[in-house]
Amino acid sequence: MTTTRFAPSPNGSLHLGHAFSALIGHDLAQARAGRFLLRIEDIDGARSRPELAEEFRVDLAWLGLTFEEVPAQSTRLASYAAAAERLRQMGLLYPCTCTRSHIEALSPRMGAEGLIYPGTCKGATIDPALPAAWRLDVEAALARTGPLTWHDELHGPQTADPREFGDVVLVRKDAPASYHLAATLDDAADGVTLVTRGMDLFAATHVHRLLQALLGLPVPRWHHHALLMDDTGQKLAKRRGSPSLADRRNAGEDGRALAERLRKGAFPAGISLANA
Repeated sequence: MTTTRFAPSPNGSLHLGHAFSALIGHDLAQARAGRFLLRIEDIDGARSRPELAEEFRVDLAWLGLTFEEVPAQSTRLASYAAAAERLRQMGLLYPCTCTRSHIEALSPRMGAEGLIYPGTCKGATIDPALPAAWRLDVEAALARTGPLTWHDELHGPQTADPREFGDVVLVRKDAPASYHLAATLDDAADGVTLVTRGMDLFAATHVHRLLQALLGLPVPRWHHHALLMDDTGQKLAKRRGSPSLADRRNAGEDGRALAERLRKGAFPAGISLANA
């Protein structure tokens, strides 16, 4: 059975880009007589606003989508801690006290998530009293797993190459897990067999595939879809104030009709599909 999921973070209202992504996951599951899950990714500290979770449920129903809700990330902290401890015991995590500005000053190399961490804290003696993130030693991890592959339904077979991220953070200073660790563990726990998400997260799959191999998790297939862009050529985003679904709903717009237009590629003025 195909199981997909939509996993928004409650740090801002949903917009058309989220609606487009949710529709893809929902419709792929429906076409294959599968399951479409809603998972609230709410471990981003003070930025997570519990009241938005209910807004998300109402938004999805307004679009005409049916879903099963699974436990939110805030209920899964023990699983993240256990996975991190397992990786520590394997000698694959190390503490890092570097700040963003420190990394910017030291690293000229750009990767999938910006500047690549230069490994300053790897092998260093770290004061346990200092706040520290925990990073994955990617080279040591790859030495354990050997070559890895994954498959995207739109883009075909891929060879995993997480080196373009450098030694990624898996346990943040300000949160119990990074997106990479939490999403990978959650998808396995929820039985997700087809990960549907935007092309902006395509490169992250290289890291997730490595974590699956290290932790003995099942390997799904992926479906990375194109993104909706605004009239400046940037993807729709909460931080840029893209109009929310809640605003459209409260103004009396027909959500099901909007969903049908999005399915047909009839986007509102100023919105287009990347590379369309």
